[in-house]
Amino acid sequence: MLKFISFGSGSSGNCYYLYTETDGLIIDIGVGIRTLKKHFRDYGLSLSSIHYVLITHDHADHIKSVGSISHEYHLPIYATKNVHDGIDRNYCVARKLPAQMKRYIVPGEPMQLGCFHVTPFSVPHDATENVGYQVEVEGVTFCIITDAGCVTDEMKDYITRADYLVIEANHDVEMLQNGPYAPHLKVRIQSPTGHLSNHDCGVAIAENMKEGLKHVWLCHLSEENNHPELARKTVESVLRGYGIIVGKDVELEVLKRKTPTGVYELGSAQGKTAGYGTRTRLPGLGRPCTTDVLIPLE
Repeated sequence: MLKFISFGSGSSGNCYYLYTETDGLIIDIGVGIRTLKKHFRDYGLSLSSIHYVLITHDHADHIKSVGSISHEYHLPIYATKNVHDGIDRNYCVARKLPAQMKRYIVPGEPMQLGCFHVTPFSVPHDATENVGYQVEVEGVTFCIITDAGCVTDEMKDYITRADYLVIEANHDVEMLQNGPYAPHLKVRIQSPTGHLSNHDCGVAIAENMKEGLKHVWLCHLSEENNHPELARKTVESVLRGYGIIVGKDVELEVLKRKTPTGVYELGSAQGKTAGYGTRTRLPGLGRPCTTDVLIPLE
């Protein structure tokens, strides 16, 4: 069964883990390597279970520890040629990638990485280049779209295919416009190569989700120009306007900036009993941890 954990989502660091009993891949590695090791220990996991690292783009909050994890665990790093070049130039990456650890991907060209069938696709953002990823495992389709200035037709197609979707809801437009950011930053964030607002995120989901979409996680929220409950309520309101009821037609959650989620078990898209992503917690403790007992989402 495919499982999912978010270890961080936002400008402080982004890192998402997909794994099965025998295989694992990380999407982005923008959190500190020591922090990531601690999180893996807390979940009873080992970083040696990671076999592949996929990078969306070359901004620091997505690549901070890419060199460290590649060197220490001899991991190949998958990114476009432009993103690899951007990583080489980025001063935030203290340990640079050796040539033999670089794997070059092309948007629109699928690849088989162990049990993961992965397809990168273009996402507009003011990085050197930016991609989203569709990951398919045993009939389950997971899709992640982060740092998106707008929603293209290609992105809409991948949203339509998803059983489970991570998508950016970066800012509330009113908070951004009335907030402390300099005018040029406000223009950048709202540009077609900036970040997706809560409202536009909701519209992208509502207009493109398939009937079988089970769970949506909102990611990459701005600390200054958004709030988790505001993001959730805005997206929920947009969905309701399209006749889509959260909790009935789809589950909706907000990923925290610095706090890991529980372990989500992503059910088969084909089974009649396949439910929403089910989160596992260790009874009696505040932090999530893998156990044999499944507790429904709160």
